[in-house]
Amino acid sequence: MDTPVTLWRPTGPEELDLVRAADWRRWPPRRPEQPIFYPVLNEDYAIRIARDWNVPASGIGHVTRFSVRAEHLGQYEVHQVGGRDILEYWIPAERLEEFNDNLVGPIELVHTFR
Repeated sequence: MDTPVTLWRPTGPEELDLVRAADWRRWPPRRPEQPIFYPVLNEDYAIRIARDWNVPASGIGHVTRFSVRAEHLGQYEVHQVGGRDILEYWIPAERLEEFNDNLVGPIELVHTFR
């Protein structure tokens, strides 16, 4: 049985609007200047990004939680981008539709910061 893996994503208002428009089932395509989709492995890291980066940039920051099939996620490496708990996956933009096809259940909004 392919157990889902829970991930988090700090999300700005525009991206959250697009997720909502997709009925909370898909991440929107990346813009040309966004070649990578970065889901993170722990909620605390997502909170720090949403609160400390998204709020100053746009006045609001959100944290979302979602699950992905472990078998699919296994093809991507975990990247440590700071301290030992600052971990994220790097999903190439051209693979995001395939990634979306492997989501399990809806994307959930779990925190909002202003």
